[in-house]
Amino acid sequence: MMKKIALSLLLACGGIFCIAPAIADDSDSVTLRVSWWGANSRHQNTLKTIRAFEQAHPNIKVKAEYTGWDGFVSRLSTQIAGKNEPDVMQLDWSWIQVFSRSGDGFYDLNQLSKEVGLENYAGKLGTVTVNGKVQGLPVSLVAPILYYNTETWKKVGLAYPKTWDELYAAGKIFKEKLGDNDYPAIVTTSMELINSWMVQKYNQPMLNEKGEFTYSEAQWLEFVKVYQKLVNEHVLPSQKYIQSFGKAQPFEMKPWINGEFGGSNLMSSAVAKYEDTLAPPAKLEVGPYPLLSGAKDAGLFIKPSMIFAISRNTKHPKEAAMLMNYMFNQPQGVALMGLERGFPVSKAAADYVMNNTMAQPDDPVITGLKLVESMPSDNVYVSPYFKNPEIEQYWLDLTQRIDYGKISPEDAAKEFERTAKRALRKHTPMK
Repeated sequence: MMKKIALSLLLACGGIFCIAPAIADDSDSVTLRVSWWGANSRHQNTLKTIRAFEQAHPNIKVKAEYTGWDGFVSRLSTQIAGKNEPDVMQLDWSWIQVFSRSGDGFYDLNQLSKEVGLENYAGKLGTVTVNGKVQGLPVSLVAPILYYNTETWKKVGLAYPKTWDELYAAGKIFKEKLGDNDYPAIVTTSMELINSWMVQKYNQPMLNEKGEFTYSEAQWLEFVKVYQKLVNEHVLPSQKYIQSFGKAQPFEMKPWINGEFGGSNLMSSAVAKYEDTLAPPAKLEVGPYPLLSGAKDAGLFIKPSMIFAISRNTKHPKEAAMLMNYMFNQPQGVALMGLERGFPVSKAAADYVMNNTMAQPDDPVITGLKLVESMPSDNVYVSPYFKNPEIEQYWLDLTQRIDYGKISPEDAAKEFERTAKRALRKHTPMK
């Protein structure tokens, strides 16, 4: 293009020496790539935000790479292995341990604190920091807490339980008043609920920062027996019963829709889809989280719903940070992004959302976050390895065998420890 411009100038001068007009230098122009997954509404909001950012920064062009969930991580893995990943990328929090175990997999945002608006995340960066290096911005925080069906609990005539003893007592009352197939709650995996019990009792995590299990043999056995008690006391339906509904998600099951399952241990980001399937006039309402007497930490599995990171190989770290700051901290970006990725962690964004009534104070997501903030916390470590899908599947398979009487609690505890350790050993982080 520049050669054509020069030639046209030469012809315009008739081959005679002349002074050419100044030509705009586009050497400062930057092109960024940004990737994410999600549904169409998330795509459209993010694209609008990107276009607005480009208008505010004419020298920066942004190439959007977006898909659904399926295949996203495999494609990203290939890109990272080939050092061809996008400049800015949406990540699941647990992937930090895959792609950046030592903290060198992504650009350290401490080096871009001003450009990325890191001051908005004060006190909220522990779960995204590895060896002192901030690996990404947490978009929103989630924790599995108990949401209850308002109509079911009115029918049974109980207040929501505040202690584990009250939760166990509720199981018996549900059975007596409503029937054998009515339960206070259903969970997709009981690991998170049982982990809360263990943290409250021992004030220690299941997994340490090195990804190593910390439980003694007696504690593994207790972990299994807590599951048995939750089932035997009629607090949760057994996996044997749940599996009778095939591969349906809990919110798709008839007992959930008609209120036989009185609640669920849900991430706040999942509340809407669970509430949408309830038979009217039922709604979901956050309840107290059960606590053991003297617990220093509630044992909530608080984690970022997702993070946005900058490639360690980017040629434009400053501009990439500016884009993230616009998306997650700046008023126009926050307004355009909406709440498709949950209630924001960023203080500036959270203030904007509430001041501009983008969310209502009585929204179940907001009330859930307030509950999480009010719970006792001793900063017991939360490990991304806890959500290893292979470990979760081992647990589901094992609990079915427990329910069918095919394995003793003692053997189940030993087998789960052995198989879970094997799953962690198979995990080979990329550098």
